[in-house]
Amino acid sequence: MATTINKTKRTVFLVDDHPLVREWLSNLINQQSDLTVCGEAADKAEAIKLIGSVKPEIAVVDISLEEGSGIELIKDIKVTTPDVAVIVLSMHDESLYAERALRAGARGYVMKREVTRNVLQAIRCVLDGKLYLSDKIATVLAEKWVEGRLSTVSPVETLSDRELEVFQSLGSGYSTRQTAERLNVSIKTVQAFCARIKEKLNLANANELLREAIRWHDRQNAK
Repeated sequence: MATTINKTKRTVFLVDDHPLVREWLSNLINQQSDLTVCGEAADKAEAIKLIGSVKPEIAVVDISLEEGSGIELIKDIKVTTPDVAVIVLSMHDESLYAERALRAGARGYVMKREVTRNVLQAIRCVLDGKLYLSDKIATVLAEKWVEGRLSTVSPVETLSDRELEVFQSLGSGYSTRQTAERLNVSIKTVQAFCARIKEKLNLANANELLREAIRWHDRQNAK
């Protein structure tokens, strides 16, 4: 859904598959004197189409979309509309997803449970050309990138972006076929990802993979 743009304000585009989250963000942003929401989308395909049309200054993107991948969306935005900055607003653990989001092209990562002022601070920070990360994740990334400390990396962190999306989808209760449909890939592709996940996590079979995916998903939601 595109809206009329107020040229005196900085423009923000919202991508989240939960209508209530979009409504909350839209109300929050439109109450600011310097910001306005110029459009919103619920999935990857709609987001790419509308972002290319309205050309916002910044897009606020959820990692987990019902149709399509937030990480893949970030990569596509950087290719199709490179001038659009991207912030991730996610419920998922930043220690696992923030680095992936940055590699994909995001300029900031905010947890949905953070207070309202942090969301607005992140948007303004990125609009000013800076990166926005919590102190916790900034420290983690500094240790990893500057000092090369990789000893604390968990097996799940070794998964590629696509492998992690498949793992997460299975843990959320989606079947192999449903996962293929969500990620817009073939069932054989999902099966190939599953084989690599089993190898990386040292899992013997599909049942062990499913159990581990569900346990991981439950731990993430409990944080």
